[in-house]
Formats: sequence, C-alpha cells, structure tokens
Amino acid sequence: MLKVSLIATVYNEASNIEKLLNSLREQTRRPDEIIIVDGGSKDGTPDKIQQWVEANPDLPLKLIIEQGANISRGRNLAIAAASHEIIATTDAGVRLLPSWLEKLALSFYSNPNAVSCGFFRADPTAGSVFEMAMGATVLPTVRDIKPEKFLPSSRSVAFSRSAWEKIGGYPEWLDYCEDLIFDLNLLKAGYPFVWQPEAVVLFRPRSSLKDFYVQYYRYARGDGKADLFLKRHILRYLIYLVFAPLMIFLARRWKPFWLVLLLTGEGYVFKPHRRLILGEIQGWQKWTTQKKIQALLLVPLIRLTGDVAKMIGYPVGLLWRFSNRNKKD
Repeated sequence: MLKVSLIATVYNEASNIEKLLNSLREQTRRPDEIIIVDGGSKDGTPDKIQQWVEANPDLPLKLIIEQGANISRGRNLAIAAASHEIIATTDAGVRLLPSWLEKLALSFYSNPNAVSCGFFRADPTAGSVFEMAMGATVLPTVRDIKPEKFLPSSRSVAFSRSAWEKIGGYPEWLDYCEDLIFDLNLLKAGYPFVWQPEAVVLFRPRSSLKDFYVQYYRYARGDGKADLFLKRHILRYLIYLVFAPLMIFLARRWKPFWLVLLLTGEGYVFKPHRRLILGEIQGWQKWTTQKKIQALLLVPLIRLTGDVAKMIGYPVGLLWRFSNRNKKD
C-alpha cells in the first residue's frame, strides 16, 4: 500500500497555521504522517501546533524546532525524519482542497519515480479588491500552464525520497527560489514530471503593495543568487530603461503614437485583466461594477511594483553570488 509523508516548514504562522492543519484533516486521502519543521517562531506557532495535535490524535504529526532554519534546511530536516518513500510538500499560509493529496498520489501508482506536480490558485480574502487584483496579476490559471514546461512550487508537489537523496536535497545555501533549483535538479537527473492540475492548493495573495514589493524583491534576489532567468531580467531592464522611454518620446513627438503606447500598455496587463474579466478569480462574479473597475485599475500598479522590486533585487542577488561563490553547491 502506498504511504505518504507530508512535510512543511513554518515560521511565525500562528495566525493561520490551523487553516493548513484543518485542511489536512479534511483530506479524502490523509497523509500517513505529517512532519513540520519550525524555524524558531516567536509568535507561539509551536504551541498552536501542539494544541492541534492534542485535539486531533488520530492524525500523526511530528514537530521539529530548529532555530534559524531557512526553508531549504527545514524541508531537508523534515524529509530526513520521514518514515515513507513518497514525500508530499506544502507550506503554511495555504488551504488544501480536500482531494489534494489523493490527486498528487495518483502519479505514483503508474511510476514510483514520478514528480507529481500539483497546482495552486488565488484565495483572496472576501471583499478585498487589492487581493483580488493581486491574485489575478501574479498567479497563473490552468489555462496559462504548459504542462511540459511547468515547474511546480513546493507548496504543491510530491516526489520520492530516493529522488531527493540523489540530487542532494534542497539547496540550503539559498533562501528564496530554492524550489526552482530543486525542480531543475530533478529534471537534470531524469525524473519525469507528471501534471496533476486537480491537486489544488489555495494560496492567499499579499494584502499590500509593501508586502508584495518585499516578496518580489526576495524572489529576484534569489534569482540572482541562483543564476536564474538572466535573459528575462535583462529584457525587463531593456523594456523599462530603453523601450519605454523611447515609446514616450515618440508619443510626445507624434500624437497619434499615444494610441500605440496605450495598446502596448494594455498588452502588458492583458493576462491579469483577462483573468478578472472572465471570472477566473474566486468571488469576482459577485462584485459590484465599481469594485471590478478598481481591481482592473490596480493591476498596472501591482505589475509595476513587482517589476521595480525585481530590478532592484536581482543585482543584489548577483552581488551575493559573486561574493560567496564558495558557499554554493
């Protein structure tokens, strides 16, 4: 019988850890064990987890506390402590749909060496215009995914313990984008990725521009540290520092060119607007016209903020990479 160990890392998640734990309890196919590594929370997260364990003794959960552990270190510790060959991973701050683990596990019945790639969707707070716009801007929908190119987030993926061992685990020298490096190492090692779009995690978008800026700054810094997406980052600099000023200059010299500029700008936010207009973000259909317009207008601001954060964060990561070459695996 297929047995699955579920692992997660947490840090200062007292306000929402029960959401994750309760969704684990409600799984149609429950994990055979749960291992959570806490990186040294100061808000009472371990106490919340312990209280939940006492109230749910039928679902085996082991808590490991490692002060200062980053996400990679936490995941590696959890997997090392796991009892079973199949490892499913997720994160705090999410809610798992009831069939999530059942759908992830399907991949291993036909191929025990598979990497089972689940999905995640925006789960904005009811009534939050900003979170609705944020979800549409930063999170893809199923229609946006090309399964043959999809690299899963470690908030929704499962793989074999032997695969984890073969590639040397998660890269502990990297604080962000660690799951991308993990995915790429699995691909290089020849493990087949199996797309499971019905294995869905609901993920709450950031609730403010400040939080979003910090998140994307860290992601881009991680890209720089890990030497990821160089061409993509160079293209972004070219668009903002060369192409955009040129377009504005031409529009000022030739008034009809403003139409070209407006069409180009809409192309910049087309996918998020499409997701909103087609009702692909949960709750959109129930909103007033005023709120829908507000969400549509927020999209360009969110996109711009994210791009600025990336352009500032990426060179910081590159500088770290050049200064700490001996620390990278």
